[in-house]
Amino acid sequence: MLIRIGTRGSKLALTQSEWIKNKIQDQHPDVRVELTIIKTTGDKIQDSPLSKIGGKGLFVKEIEDALLQNRVDLAVHSMKDVPAELPDGLILTAFPEREDPKDALISNGNVSIDGLPLEARLGTSSLRRAAQILHIRPDLKIAPLRGNVDTRLGKLNGGELDCIILATAGLKRMGLERKISQIIPTDKILPAIGQGALGLETRRDDEQTIGVIDFLNHQPTQIAVAAERAFLKKLEGGCQVPIAGLALLENGRLHFTGMVAEIDGTRIIQDQISGDPEDAAQMGETLAGKLLDKGARKILENVYGRNLSNS
Repeated sequence: MLIRIGTRGSKLALTQSEWIKNKIQDQHPDVRVELTIIKTTGDKIQDSPLSKIGGKGLFVKEIEDALLQNRVDLAVHSMKDVPAELPDGLILTAFPEREDPKDALISNGNVSIDGLPLEARLGTSSLRRAAQILHIRPDLKIAPLRGNVDTRLGKLNGGELDCIILATAGLKRMGLERKISQIIPTDKILPAIGQGALGLETRRDDEQTIGVIDFLNHQPTQIAVAAERAFLKKLEGGCQVPIAGLALLENGRLHFTGMVAEIDGTRIIQDQISGDPEDAAQMGETLAGKLLDKGARKILENVYGRNLSNS
């Protein structure tokens, strides 16, 4: 049996896909796994913030197209890049155990957020990160920053920036933990929906591939991601809007904190919910509704430039 994995060509994407490939081959020695590199829209456009490009699925659409066209059999996604709704015929079937979901600060001088100099230049193109960091440090100067991890680190090392924020999970997967100045607590910056989690996507009717990768599923991760994605779907959000959330399973209970922020960080609307893990998706929708009622609707309609549905 041959399984073709569709993956982006970045070092992080390839590292993640290679990890899945090795796991499959260790578990199923009779299965051959190949990687197929696919360039996505998000990879092709490097000179504009993702929030300005518009649309959803900027890092997954071309890979999903390849799945639907039978050119690949499996996609390995960073869940924070995956839109809340999947194309007809595709399904997320397995979620390996989540890596640390928090954001990480990398700074010249190896200082924390509180130790950054006045009006320090911080590189990020994430509206979510920018809004939350400005809420803490409104003096900071946000500089647009795109590209892979090496490109971003290069701009920091070259003196163009004083600090950058990246996902802790990606840095750990690439063996770059030593570069982290501060793993940012979630009471300062909440992560993106699905951050730190991988999702394995297949064709819905491909029972053979689904059966092969089933062993990779980590149920607590699947439950947490289900709550977060239901929250995102209710808010009609993509990966770059100022929406954040983190669900954690502890002692048989699911605890979920969600947030919507003004882009300039002047206002953050946040709330929490706890409940039965079996009600994960419903909890996500309920929490989204609470935030909408508290003022998130107006913030998001300004970001989207359109009205949200009332469903």
